[in-house]
Order: sequence, then C-alpha cells, then structure tokens
Amino acid sequence: MSMLFSEIQLGPVKLNNRIVIAPMCQYSSENGLASPWHLIHLGNLTLSGAAALIVEATAVEKIGRISDGCLGLWSDQHATAIKNVIDTIRPIASTKLFIQLSHAGRKGSSHKPWESGKLISFENGGWETVAPSAISHGADERPPIELDAAGLERIKEAFVLAAKRATNIGFDGIELHCAHGYLFHQFLSPLSNQRTDEFGGSSENRMRFPLSVFEAVRAAIPQHIALGVRLSACDWVEGGWTVAESNIMAQKLEDMGCDFLHVSSGGVSTQQKIPIGPGYQVHLAQEIKSHVKHMPIISVGLINDPLQAEAILQEGKADLVALARGILYNPRWPWHAAAALGAQVEAPPQYWRCQPAGHTKLFDGVRSNQR
Repeated sequence: MSMLFSEIQLGPVKLNNRIVIAPMCQYSSENGLASPWHLIHLGNLTLSGAAALIVEATAVEKIGRISDGCLGLWSDQHATAIKNVIDTIRPIASTKLFIQLSHAGRKGSSHKPWESGKLISFENGGWETVAPSAISHGADERPPIELDAAGLERIKEAFVLAAKRATNIGFDGIELHCAHGYLFHQFLSPLSNQRTDEFGGSSENRMRFPLSVFEAVRAAIPQHIALGVRLSACDWVEGGWTVAESNIMAQKLEDMGCDFLHVSSGGVSTQQKIPIGPGYQVHLAQEIKSHVKHMPIISVGLINDPLQAEAILQEGKADLVALARGILYNPRWPWHAAAALGAQVEAPPQYWRCQPAGHTKLFDGVRSNQR
C-alpha cells in the first residue's frame, strides 16, 4: 500500500494523502488584493488531487510585501478579496486550504522576478523596509530600518490580526513563513541579526521574536485551525543559521503546539552555495524529524518523481512531501503518481472519463457506466 496516498493528521486537520502544494508567489495582486488570476491558478491546483494547498506568501502589512504584486491580508478589504476566491473553489474541490502568512523584512520593495527582482528605488515607487538589523541583503542595496520595540509589537499584532482574518475566511490551516530570508528568518540568522538586545546574540535570543509571534497566533486562533511553520533549516553559508539550531527550534515549536514543520533552506544570503539536485533538502527534513517527537515534517525541493516521493516516506525521512514548481509544470502530478504507485486519487467526476487504459480504478469513486 502506498504511503504517499495514505491519510495523515496535521493537528486537527485530516489529509487524505501526503501530497502538499507548496506556497508559490504569483506577483499578480493589485495593492495586495487577490485577483482573477488567483481564482484560475488556485482553482486549477485544487483539482490536482493533492490533499492540501498552501496559498502563497501573504503579507501581514503593506511594507511586508516582497513586491508591489504580492498578496496581502492586512485589512478586511483584503480578506474579502481572498474569501471570494476561496468561496468559489470550496464547492468544487475537497483539497484542504492553508495560507502562508509572511513579512518580507529587508527583502521587500523588490521588483517582480520577471522585471529583474532587484530592489525598487524610492524614485520608482519603492518603500522603506525593516529588519532586525540595518544590514542590506545585497551589497549594493540600501539598508533596512532596524526594528525598535514598537515596530516589533506592531508586526506581532499584524500577524495575529491576519491569522484571525484567515480563520474567518475559512482556511483549514495557517503556515508562518520563517524561511527563505524573510523577516523571521532574518531574526534567526546571525548573518542578518546583529542586535545586542534580547532578540540578538545567542541562538535562544535570535529565536525569541519568531517564537513569540507563533505563541501569539496560536493563542488567537481556534484549535480546529492547524498552525505550522516553514523553516529554512540552514543558510548554506559559513557562520549562518545551522541545522543544529533548527533542531532546537523545531523542538520548541512542537512544545508550543506547532502542528507541522515545512522544511526548506537558504535565502538569507547572496553568498549561499546550495548543492541543487533531486531531493537536495530531504536530508535536512530527515535530520529535524529525528529530533522531534510526533510533529509531522514536510519535505520540499526537487521531489518530482513519484517513486522518489514514496521512498522518502517509506524510509521515514519525512511524513509528507511538497511540490512547488514541479506541480506548476505538471498540475496533474498526483494523478500520475497514483497511477505509478497503483493507488487512487480524488478527482471531480467530470474528469473520470480521462483515465488511461489499464488504470480504470485510478480515481476514487469512479463509475464505469459512461455513454
């Protein structure tokens, strides 16, 4: 029996398989509002057969956007726009819907990737960014403003309010973005955090702000909402955030009621040297999984082959696998994975007739009386 197509619990949320669609920025919002693109994009992916989909990094305040095209949830107007998308999708697809709440920190005020991805100048509509320390991400970029106590409190409250809006919208779960060089990761890494107060210096101090926000969000949302974290396990730079520190962070999160940990890596430094290849981050998920008790671990990163995904689970290296660019390229990846593994996958009945010869039991619930 395929583990990839077996059920699993993420805290209060039951998933009917272990395939997750990772959050992927679309840079297709106007002033942070969800657009028709989101309806088409997310609607398509929820028909993939994946058990869960995590909506892209969604800014909790305006200056927390990566670009001027990034999704936001800092007002009720933004909540209404996202809710309209979700309410349209819900009756059609059974995929569990999560949202990733984020703050870009010093990586904000950037052009869209297809417009260079570089920092936007003030003359061209850029904005002041904030970070744990006034250290630029790139050597040729203007430095961010170092956050003071009032700024930290404002951002914590922004995460709490956004989480409450996500709950009211009807999301099944929330993922806090603590990876890829964005604000929480900036606090964790000594490369970007050189504070001398209680939020800088030791590993314990550098973890303090992200953990305090997690605690505040956990206390603010109902228990039936799953709450997890995406974590960069290491910086891939000498002197940066390490896997050993991630192990401690994971244990702390589990003790605080974290329902899942989504393990990625890198993003905080332009000096990173990442050995890209199939499943290049799986060993990081495996290492962290060995240091927690029961918290489910999601592995992500060039997991594109169904047999590869199945082996990761069978060998106990992770509890779920997430796909990002691979599922953009092949939005029916879970169907093909089910066919390769002799499993069944959910699909809308309008698509049942597409089953290829030899796979007449591919779709769960399919009937053969078709004219």
